Amino acid sequence: MYYIVEHKHLDEVLSVIQLFYFGEKIKQVDEILDDDIVIKSTIKDDLAICTIYKDKKEIVCKKNSLENLSKDSFSNEKARIIKLTVYQAIQQIRPLNMPWGILTGVRPTKKINEMLEEGFSEESIKNILEEKYLATNEKIDLAIDIAKIEKNILKNNNKNKISLYLGIPFCPTRCVYCSFPSFNLSQYTKKVDLYLDCLEKEILAMKDYVNSFDIESIYIGGGTPTSLNENQFYRFLKMIDDNFKKPLIEYTIEAGRADTITRDKLKTMKDFKATRISINPQTMNDKTLKLIGRNHLEKEFLEAFYMAREEGHNNINTDIILGLTDETSKEVLYTMDKIYTLSPESLTVHTLALKRASRLNENIDTFNPSSFYEMEKMINITKDYAKKMNMYPYYMYRQKNMIGNFENVGYCKDGLECFYNIQIMEEKQTIISFGAGATSKFYFEDTNLIKRAFNVKSVDDYINRIDEMIQRKREIIEEGI
Repeated sequence: MYYIVEHKHLDEVLSVIQLFYFGEKIKQVDEILDDDIVIKSTIKDDLAICTIYKDKKEIVCKKNSLENLSKDSFSNEKARIIKLTVYQAIQQIRPLNMPWGILTGVRPTKKINEMLEEGFSEESIKNILEEKYLATNEKIDLAIDIAKIEKNILKNNNKNKISLYLGIPFCPTRCVYCSFPSFNLSQYTKKVDLYLDCLEKEILAMKDYVNSFDIESIYIGGGTPTSLNENQFYRFLKMIDDNFKKPLIEYTIEAGRADTITRDKLKTMKDFKATRISINPQTMNDKTLKLIGRNHLEKEFLEAFYMAREEGHNNINTDIILGLTDETSKEVLYTMDKIYTLSPESLTVHTLALKRASRLNENIDTFNPSSFYEMEKMINITKDYAKKMNMYPYYMYRQKNMIGNFENVGYCKDGLECFYNIQIMEEKQTIISFGAGATSKFYFEDTNLIKRAFNVKSVDDYINRIDEMIQRKREIIEEGI
């Protein structure tokens, strides 16, 4: 698959091509080639034009006017018309109706909430999403329902409230789909304590600033925080407890992988007043767990979950991923049957995405992705089971290169929404972040603007450049906006 773009909206064109050719190698060229499909996007005489060639012969040509462009909150209108033209052209050779249409690379609920604040009615938002972006009614209703739940939580935000994120970038092994800052623990054993030293230095540097606000939530992520040994894990949670005020609403810790969970670590989390933890199987099928690089089996996940219940953890989230190697709706049905018997308080359903930094993307030739129709079946299975568990969708985000252009959805039981998840997606609250690969977002309510301070991803760079990471935050704090 090849493509040619003769304007500046290259990324938008590529994002649409990838919807229809997920997992295939797509290359940019500057000429029409023999023996393959070439998709060409150009602008001429106020027209967006998409021409598709096969063996140098034109087989499709679609045009849309770029005159009298209107405006909405979802995207640049010129870019939208270009994407629409490419989408309509490809549909003629690959007749799929994508659930989100041409809406790619955005947080739909954030945009909907912004439009509601601007005075748009729900009906007008539905019309825009359906008519201009070709989203299905089912996805539009999902996005609006979630946006309203989030809006109800966000209404309590004010400039005196913040949240915190702290990252532990180590895992026992690296999963094939992962692109997060995550490093094999066996290669960094001698540097974990040094990493914690630097993390503590970063915490101490920000302590006074952070404690001048009300801390609403703390989220411990990774990597896998519980990959630390028991002494290191205790030290890590104690440094948070010693230096920051207690969160008002929520304290989440990703216990993540069953092969890192021990009874002592579960006790430590309770001792330091964690209110919500995640124990994530991703799938309950042992064959798949081995293929994706997890170091645990279904049995070990179940043992870890029951152990967490025994230690008093009464708000447990489980993550699963749809579209994993060789899985079909049959395997997803098995996974959901098992999760149903556990009755967790929340369930996060991820659609597999091809991340640039993942091993899966590096070995794409050996990957056999789920079909669009199979993925649709899997999503419907998880939706039905969530309903059976008395859960409703409260949180959603989308990524580039997702199978079938679907979405990731968080479900929860009544009143158990993950506060931090909503804040990180909607970007209406300052979140100060610590650790390798963490990004702090300073939200300025008066101007509705965000300034970001990025920490380097490499553990070695983080250790060697910790003073620089601290200074980046200080500059934004001193500068204001």
